Amino acid sequence: MNPMIPHPAPSAMPGNGKYRVVIDTDTYNEIDDQFAVVQALLSPDRLTVEALFAAPFCNERAATPGEGMQLSYEEILRLLARLHRSPDNLVYRGVTDYVTEKKIPRDAEAVQKLIQLARSASPAAPLYVIAIAAISNVASALLQAPDIRHNIVVIWLGGNALDWPDPWEFNLSQDIGGAQVLLESRVRLVLLPCKGVVTHLRATLPEIERYVEPHGEIGAFLASRFRQYHHDHCGWSKEIWDMAAVGWLLHPDAMLNQAIPAPWLDNQGAWHTAPDRHPVTYVRFVERNIILRDFFTRLAAWAAQQG
Repeated sequence: MNPMIPHPAPSAMPGNGKYRVVIDTDTYNEIDDQFAVVQALLSPDRLTVEALFAAPFCNERAATPGEGMQLSYEEILRLLARLHRSPDNLVYRGVTDYVTEKKIPRDAEAVQKLIQLARSASPAAPLYVIAIAAISNVASALLQAPDIRHNIVVIWLGGNALDWPDPWEFNLSQDIGGAQVLLESRVRLVLLPCKGVVTHLRATLPEIERYVEPHGEIGAFLASRFRQYHHDHCGWSKEIWDMAAVGWLLHPDAMLNQAIPAPWLDNQGAWHTAPDRHPVTYVRFVERNIILRDFFTRLAAWAAQQG
């Protein structure tokens, strides 16, 4: 069998070529979630975005996971306002604490909505969960309702490449226990490593000023977020990490995938491998040009329609 595959097994694919998706996002943590969410919302020909879940995070921008979740919720609302979209029945608050190594399922409206939507899907027509944050919301849903694993495909941007010398990565390290739950659940999983793979997905400020900033309130907002992220833009580029998870659905031709035995995590967040584990889809390479061109084109078309 050829180990290089474009997607999970054909039974995981919707018959009409359009995907039901939810997005689990720590939107205020950095600047890449904003680009990913907007790209997904501007792709109604390919994606039906049924929910946006605010995910927890904790760093210099948020003192607690709960504060990070609330800040992300508010950032989602700012994006939708600039896209002239209502948040009603679309945006849901997530958990305020991590699952941790104790494997404690947390509860939130996002967790319950994910369970509801997953149970309305099927193995042959699954719900695609674009997870671009600590995996706490998704892991909590899998702990509360293990049956949903049959009806979802999780596309998770988390961890570094398996051969990367440093295992520390933000999404994974925020909730190692949640990541362990995900990897042990046997859910259909697409794993997008950060350093060593998605680091290829970079943009520069001149690109953003040329192809994003002129296009409506949302373009100006995204450009402002990008510009403010770093004080010196000479010779500088920025990873737009989370667009890779959306791009995996929009442009499978931009990905080099491999079926591998699911890695497992120790409590320090280091990867380990074993040949007898269940298979997952592991992304080896991301072609940034295809994904960024798609985004720039969709944004320009949307802005032109707005007049």
